Amino acid sequence: MPHGFFSLILHAHLPFVRHPEHPEFLEEDWLYEAITEVYLPLLQTFDALDAEGARPRLALNLSPTLCEMLADPLLQTRYTRHLENLSALAEKEITRTTRSGGDARRFLPVARMYDRSLRATRRLWHEVYERDLIRGFRRLQDAGVCEIMTCAATHGFLPLISTTEARRAQIDIAVANYQKHFGRRPRGIWLPECAYAEGIETLLADARLEYFIADTHAILYGEPRPRSGVYAPVKLANGVAAFARDMETSRQVWSSLVGYPGDESYREFYRDIGWDAPLEYLLPHLHADGARRYLGLKYHRVTGRDVPLSDKQPYRPRRALRRAAIHAAHFVDERIKQCARQRDALGGHAPLITSPYDAELFGHWWFEGVHFLAHVFRELARRRDEIETLSPADYLAAPGLRLQTQRLSPSSWGAEGYYKVWLNDTNAWLYPEQHFAEARMTALANQHPVPPEDALALRALKQAARELLLAQSSDWAFQIAHATTVEYAARRFRSHIARFHALADDIERGEIDTTRLAEIEARDNIFSELDYRAYRSR
Repeated sequence: MPHGFFSLILHAHLPFVRHPEHPEFLEEDWLYEAITEVYLPLLQTFDALDAEGARPRLALNLSPTLCEMLADPLLQTRYTRHLENLSALAEKEITRTTRSGGDARRFLPVARMYDRSLRATRRLWHEVYERDLIRGFRRLQDAGVCEIMTCAATHGFLPLISTTEARRAQIDIAVANYQKHFGRRPRGIWLPECAYAEGIETLLADARLEYFIADTHAILYGEPRPRSGVYAPVKLANGVAAFARDMETSRQVWSSLVGYPGDESYREFYRDIGWDAPLEYLLPHLHADGARRYLGLKYHRVTGRDVPLSDKQPYRPRRALRRAAIHAAHFVDERIKQCARQRDALGGHAPLITSPYDAELFGHWWFEGVHFLAHVFRELARRRDEIETLSPADYLAAPGLRLQTQRLSPSSWGAEGYYKVWLNDTNAWLYPEQHFAEARMTALANQHPVPPEDALALRALKQAARELLLAQSSDWAFQIAHATTVEYAARRFRSHIARFHALADDIERGEIDTTRLAEIEARDNIFSELDYRAYRSR
């Protein structure tokens, strides 16, 4: 019997960004960067671990919006173009750093690393996974490597959605989308931003979901006090289970002060060739507007916490990978010590350490993060007698399991643990418009309990639901609050709301503008399986 259990949970999500009306679009690069740096490396790593007998076991959430983008032929084609462009730049960098004297030659080992890596990425994309990453992840689930969870349809922040019907639609549409992509029903759900409010569990049970992931204080501040702290899930009154984030593992990876990614040997994210190289040299690899942007080739290391970007030292790939292996061994050793401490505190019961992270941390923000995970699972396999990896559903399937029943505290994993990131002075203006549209969508669904025989009316009802779903994405409020891509986020929200009302007006008049409808369908083509009746009152 191991001292305890460890459940790694990766949350892979991006907002739905697809702009067929433009030949290239800056925000589409979010997906292309993540495919190159996160999703393909994770697939390759877990396939390799499974093949070598390490038997990794984890949970992975692939949000419905991400699944739809990964399966989209237009975005697959555009990613191929992006990858070829980046590969061409990497090849040029070999020549530049070889022939240049002085400082530039110091970067030749890094240029060679990028060239090798991108050649491997092209092989994975074209030959191994054949541009179908969903199939790759589905194969991992079928092989028992990972348990794939769902998420709310467009990552809507459920506590701030105004009606039961609109909340239910986010969940039910997500379940239907999961079935389309993975050929089975999901067992668990990642609540967007780990945001919980009382009553959400009822909707989860109605959708036959068994568990969800919550933040630490959802359980710690719940009633009654949790007997096991966050080292065991709890169940709510209706039987749905909640697993809470462990803060100790979170600090070791996320903390800007003590987290592993801040190590001086790791690659510096914010120093990029897109800003360092001469503009004329980069022009063939930039968008048509010629504007500088992050390209993904980064030649410097963190160096030190307070070192200015201009003074960062050259990145040393081998040294960084050695540090990732050292940190992985330290991480596993600390988990075993943590399990031993908590087992004593729990009177001999083996604790469960639940460690949820954004998947995009590994490989994108923390370049060496995927290598870190590979070493973590190899070390866990070596020490399987001391600590066992499992998924949340594995834990719930244990014979004789008895969970404490608790009423959870409203919470999220945002700043201070509540809702203020998604509702504050910068983004509060979103919600009156969103809430009005939510009520109007339910009214439309109630007026058409049976799909209309008129094909145009049916298409308009389905597209109106899509526009509302896309407006509800929590990403827009988050980006506005953090002042990152404020103009884009605000424009996306307003555009979806405007399209929703234009369609609703057409439906109520009984006169569908066919040209406009076709244009909107071509642009926002998410969820082909959608049933607008998910918004009906029950």
